[in-house]
Amino acid sequence: MSWQPSMNWHNAKQRANVLSLIRTFFLARDVIEVETPLLSSATITDQHLDPFITQFNYSADSHCSEGTLLYAQTSPEFAMKRLLASGYGSCYQICKALRHEQQGRYHNPEFTMLEWYRLGYNHFELMDEVEELLQLILSCPKPEKISYQKLFISKVDVDPLNTSRSGLINVIKHSGKLSDWLEREESIDTLLQFIMAELIEPNIGIHAPCFVYDFPASQASLAKISTKDPRVAERFECYFKGIELANGFHELTDAEQQKQRFINDNEIRQQFGMEKRSIDERFISALEYGLPACSGVALGIDRLIMLALSAEKIDDVITFPVSIA
Repeated sequence: MSWQPSMNWHNAKQRANVLSLIRTFFLARDVIEVETPLLSSATITDQHLDPFITQFNYSADSHCSEGTLLYAQTSPEFAMKRLLASGYGSCYQICKALRHEQQGRYHNPEFTMLEWYRLGYNHFELMDEVEELLQLILSCPKPEKISYQKLFISKVDVDPLNTSRSGLINVIKHSGKLSDWLEREESIDTLLQFIMAELIEPNIGIHAPCFVYDFPASQASLAKISTKDPRVAERFECYFKGIELANGFHELTDAEQQKQRFINDNEIRQQFGMEKRSIDERFISALEYGLPACSGVALGIDRLIMLALSAEKIDDVITFPVSIA
């Protein structure tokens, strides 16, 4: 049985240097470090994310013979937006996030996330700031920036905003990756996400980071819908050397619209035989009170450090992955 850490002392010191650089970066910009709880009474409704669930037996609201469910955060997003609605300014957090997913080269179920919010920024302004941070940490070339629509047209000759299920199945078939479950899949979004992950992501951001922006509106449940094109939402992702590194939004501030999107998520979950999840009413109340105009982004610290150290796998930059925790 292994007891030793998977990250060596040299990498541990380099990791500490990166974290120090990140804090210095935000200090110079007057973006304040905050901290929010890992456990919450509510969680996300996204059908593609599964939280870890635990039980709290000492809640004043629970019966003595049964506990209250608590969820480990998949990201600190809802809590940080509650801070912003209460009057906090631009802020960031370096924290643990947990997602009940398979361990792999780029993922450990428990990982470290950097998330930050900029008041008054749109998603393009926030992309510029992410670019500055990446160049500081990675000394990388200037990133490429391309819309989701143009990316699909250039890489697989499909307009993702004007396509059909059969058209996407044909793309996957010609790539040699068609399987039984894909042939049965009815969701255009799921097929688009498969093409993005399997056919496009490995071929972008090879020499310099690549920002992809303006995702389909159906794939951005927490982002504003574009006023220029209602088919897209003001969301971006950043990819570098085969790694999905960051995911950002020009944040949706409309409480009614946000709640309806959560309801829609639960309808999709039920269509796929998944359990319906309670909506985070505290988050909705914060939006009703008033979330200021802002943009936010989540960036995987462990993946960033992998790139900075040219590490082969995430285990090389964390002490105890789930397999030896």
